[in-house]
Amino acid sequence: MKNRKFWNWKSRKTLNRETNEEVIERILELHGTIAEESWFDDDLTPKMFKDELNAGSGDITVWINSPGGDCVAAAQIYNMLANYKGNVTVKIDGIAASAASVIAMAGNTVLMSPVSMMMIHNPATMAFGDHTEMEKAIEMLEGVKDSIINAYTLKTGMSRAKLSRLMDAETWMDATKAVELGFADDIITRNAFPEMEDDEVDNKPKKGSPNEDESTEEDEKKKSSNSVLFSRKAVSNALFNKLEVHYKKSATNVTKQAEIFAPPKTDGVSANEIRNRLDLIKKYI
Repeated sequence: MKNRKFWNWKSRKTLNRETNEEVIERILELHGTIAEESWFDDDLTPKMFKDELNAGSGDITVWINSPGGDCVAAAQIYNMLANYKGNVTVKIDGIAASAASVIAMAGNTVLMSPVSMMMIHNPATMAFGDHTEMEKAIEMLEGVKDSIINAYTLKTGMSRAKLSRLMDAETWMDATKAVELGFADDIITRNAFPEMEDDEVDNKPKKGSPNEDESTEEDEKKKSSNSVLFSRKAVSNALFNKLEVHYKKSATNVTKQAEIFAPPKTDGVSANEIRNRLDLIKKYI
């Protein structure tokens, strides 16, 4: 096998609250780089992943903490999970960046830890050769980007143009912003009111009451104002613009100071005038 195995299967017993029966929950952990080598010409690794995926049945919980990796591997894993017969719940407990964010889109439900991040950007590659080879590489990257946008738009419902701009800017999202934009469905939290007394729970606005609508609108505003959307490209451009303005001002100040301390300009004296003055001085010596 070419690639170090970046996935791990686990299982645990859980209680089905609807049927009150004990069931086996299948857990898939995707941690680290998604394939250290490309799956482009690899027949063994994708087959192994697919065989392990289909070795069991029932719902799957996929935990993701990955900076990304090979887009071909991500595409194949996305398709395998999307076509899986059971329900797939994706939980991001660290980071789902680049190719890992594509895999996350395969979940029927995508949940993010309140301290996790998601990042989307344009695909990248290395190319060598003349201008024809470079044009081929550009065309290939454009096609890969279109395929990635397909996954994003199916999940978020956003326009392709807006998603393309977010990818161009290399956009980082916290959990709140990811939910707001549709990349995730909800934020992972602990059980509500785990240690509260009954009378404290009863003080919570009841369903259908006026206070419930008010608090919901207020909560939504807070969520929106507290969310984080970070663009590395935008920050870099802002920094370079500030540096440009700063050094332009510095250069202007140096020029002004040079003009102040420069010796006064004179028109000079001709050689004939100097000679005449010397002749005049000789007469009195």
